[in-house]
Amino acid sequence: MSKKIIIALSVLALVFTSCGNYSNVLRADDYDYRYEAAKEYYAAGEFSHCYQVLEDMILLLKATDKGEESLYMLAMCYYNLKYYESASDYFERYYQSYPKGTYTELSRFYAGLSAYKQSPDSRLDQSSTYTALNCLNEYLQYYPNSPRREEVTDMIYQLQERLAQKEYESARLYYNLGNYTGNCIFGGNNFDACIITAENTLKQYPYTRFREELMMLILRSRYKLALNSIESKAEERYRATIDEYYGFKNEFPESKYIKEADKMFRTCSEKVKM
Repeated sequence: MSKKIIIALSVLALVFTSCGNYSNVLRADDYDYRYEAAKEYYAAGEFSHCYQVLEDMILLLKATDKGEESLYMLAMCYYNLKYYESASDYFERYYQSYPKGTYTELSRFYAGLSAYKQSPDSRLDQSSTYTALNCLNEYLQYYPNSPRREEVTDMIYQLQERLAQKEYESARLYYNLGNYTGNCIFGGNNFDACIITAENTLKQYPYTRFREELMMLILRSRYKLALNSIESKAEERYRATIDEYYGFKNEFPESKYIKEADKMFRTCSEKVKM
């Protein structure tokens, strides 16, 4: 009987017996034996056992024919255990170490998916959202015809929506602050800040589900600026509000905000020579 068969049979016996044998695997000096045990733990869904066995010898295995498979298995263990930050790091390490490896496409996909699963609520810091977007966009660049394309594209859209929502909430905050100047350290105006934030968001995410709300914030802000203007700037700002109204009404003629928009339009039209 060959050594490999003996190792495999021994490992099977170990994996499916007592927990004490798991300790024996960790202490074993035979790395072939430990590696086969890790594979059996992985196949059995014992990911917490598998990753602990692999972690102890991942650097030693790197220079062997087991290095590629062991690195991918370790990354998948972290992913299945929902340790997404570590999973993303190990998947990235895999495709950087083995750019043409057996699991390179899968590693790029799961690196993006792991980062996607870390993306937080829009109210929190979005660093992991940007990381996920970079990974997923890179995946599509490398594998444009992938059968996962639709899934990846959908994740990208959801991440972009999260960023758009964060910007929309910032624009809405500026609008709500209105004429308050305590936050305007370097001068400026909250209504101007609302307009700039909303316009930049629309440029970056033109198909966002917040498009109507963003455009309405711009219209409201221009209207407020016009109402509070000094005489020399008033007419120009009323006309800017009217232009904004036409753009809004053309795009959202049945908007739930249309009565409010029409009222602003009538007020502005009375203030300028049409």
